[in-house]
Amino acid sequence: MTTLNPLYQLAAEQKSADVTDWSARISWVVGLVVLVAFVYWLMRQGWKWRGRLQSALPALATTPDGFADGEPLLTLEGRYHASTTAGQWLDRIVAHGLGTRSRVELTLTEQGLDVVRPGAADFFVPATALREARLDRALAGKVLPEGGLLVITWEHGGTLIDSGFRSDHAAGHQAWVDAVNHLTSTTEGTAR
Repeated sequence: MTTLNPLYQLAAEQKSADVTDWSARISWVVGLVVLVAFVYWLMRQGWKWRGRLQSALPALATTPDGFADGEPLLTLEGRYHASTTAGQWLDRIVAHGLGTRSRVELTLTEQGLDVVRPGAADFFVPATALREARLDRALAGKVLPEGGLLVITWEHGGTLIDSGFRSDHAAGHQAWVDAVNHLTSTTEGTAR
């Protein structure tokens, strides 16, 4: 019976549960919130710094008068993912709102490409500035299935830019590649 005595005595002692130290817990939560806010502030400063570095890029062209009168070759509704320096899929361009993801409505005519972005800056790419179109899988950190991204290369202010779009109906991407490449070959032929 000697072995039961210590267990009985332990059970008979009244012991309260450990109390949570709320001051320590609250200070940890506040510290974590401050850390997250600081990281977001650093990200915002980096975005602004990148915009200042790219400030030499001229203002984007706007849709010319009479553009709506032309017959559209193709239209597309989908997502605008980003614009990068051509050939550098991670070098996002943030100047003039080109780094802002948004919905997009594209219209291609003989005059060029009209990019309408609700909630972001619209811009126009003249047909003479278009260089090529291709299907790709990654741009500005956005990776999609093979061929899931329509990338249009164009020139602006002496800089070649890749802009990435994804249609709501990805089956139409190849038609865009063909149409843009055909348009660039005809505008290059008339420019010579």
